[in-house]
Amino acid sequence: MSTNSLAEELFQQLQGAPLQQVSQQLGTGQMQTASAISAALPLLLGALGKNTAEPQGAEALFGALQRDHTGLDLGSVLGAVLGGSAAPAAQSNGAAILGHIFGGAQPRAEASLGQATGLGGDKAGQLMKILAPIVLSFLAQRFMSQGNANPSGLSQILGQERQVAQQQGGLGGGLLGAVLDQDGDGQLGLGDLLKIGGGLLGGKR
Repeated sequence: MSTNSLAEELFQQLQGAPLQQVSQQLGTGQMQTASAISAALPLLLGALGKNTAEPQGAEALFGALQRDHTGLDLGSVLGAVLGGSAAPAAQSNGAAILGHIFGGAQPRAEASLGQATGLGGDKAGQLMKILAPIVLSFLAQRFMSQGNANPSGLSQILGQERQVAQQQGGLGGGLLGAVLDQDGDGQLGLGDLLKIGGGLLGGKR
């Protein structure tokens, strides 16, 4: 029996009204938005898995979850990121989170996601700024509610998530490989990614 990955679980939670709101914000159709989200979530979670493989990375993320993201439900985070007066602050917060997640690879992550999903780099960047705080509050909800939460447990969960994303392939896993493949030995070009397609929407082959 296969348990859902965190990316799949969060993708399910974003169906319906959240997906409509994100589509409206980006000015894109719901199918395209859903497909971009299904590629962006494994990319974000997988990159967090890479960061938390180092103890100091795991501690930094654990501290941030504890401090900034505990006790927020998905609806209130979405509301903050998408609407109302808090949106610019929430999105600049999203930008800061992306900087921590991807470091110098952030432009490459946005460009790759934009090209692979047809959103273009600007909208892909905007989507990731919306999703970054959502991903962290989802992790905080899922993980910090366990009494025995600690940095090494967080590292383990996110490490598994990264492996799942890369094993399942699909667009998110392929993007993850291309973005995190820092030495550019070109395991995956974008041409390959566009052939992979699918992602969480494509169902299991």
